[in-house]
Amino acid sequence: MDIIISATKDDLGKKAAELGAKLIRQAIEQRGKANIIVATGASQFEMLAELVKHNVDWTKVTGFHLDEYIGLSASHPASFRKYLKERFVEKVQLKKFHYVNGEDNSKAENKRLGQIISQHPIDVAFVGIGENGHLAFNDPPADFKIEEAYIAVTLDTACRQQQLGEGWFSSIDEVPQQAISMTIRQILKSHAIICSVPDSRKAQAVQKVIEGPVTADVPASILQKHERTTLYLDKDSASLLKSN
Repeated sequence: MDIIISATKDDLGKKAAELGAKLIRQAIEQRGKANIIVATGASQFEMLAELVKHNVDWTKVTGFHLDEYIGLSASHPASFRKYLKERFVEKVQLKKFHYVNGEDNSKAENKRLGQIISQHPIDVAFVGIGENGHLAFNDPPADFKIEEAYIAVTLDTACRQQQLGEGWFSSIDEVPQQAISMTIRQILKSHAIICSVPDSRKAQAVQKVIEGPVTADVPASILQKHERTTLYLDKDSASLLKSN
């Protein structure tokens, strides 16, 4: 796992997007196409804003959605489908983007998405880390062994509190208790992982992910086992690292 620390979150976003665009172009040069995973949340704002500016033949790129709340409409302000549509999908001309639909039968949706992604080896996964150390919506203790690509999960209190704190909901009662999430094993199948984690509120999680043991109680710590993960931090999220 490579670690890049920037002075600001804007610089973090530029560096993460630069590497991501480079890897996507390389995949297109080698195979004529690329497949990517795209995350959401406040941690991805700067990276996505920069990524869409890069010179990439997006018509050869297929995208996959990382996670989505169960029972939330695509028009809700906190919907990750709405987030991705507005911040990424509508700004580039993708070959295809596969959204996660949490409004219908989650079991059928998980199966549908699993069948599609099995035919699309992922070149680059853009992800973040939660305040509780989660990766996607795999809250602690995470299941590192489940083989399915997508599963229904129950969100823990810390995860739901983060969504409230980021301003997506006006009360904790409004935050859904369940979601569809890409699994840890599916994320780790990605050829390269770009993990963007700004802000001081993520500092404790970052310290555990980088300097602590690999444990299901800190799900993103599994990234230590992925040879092509690049973790982008700003000075605030890196503030508790002993090596900083």
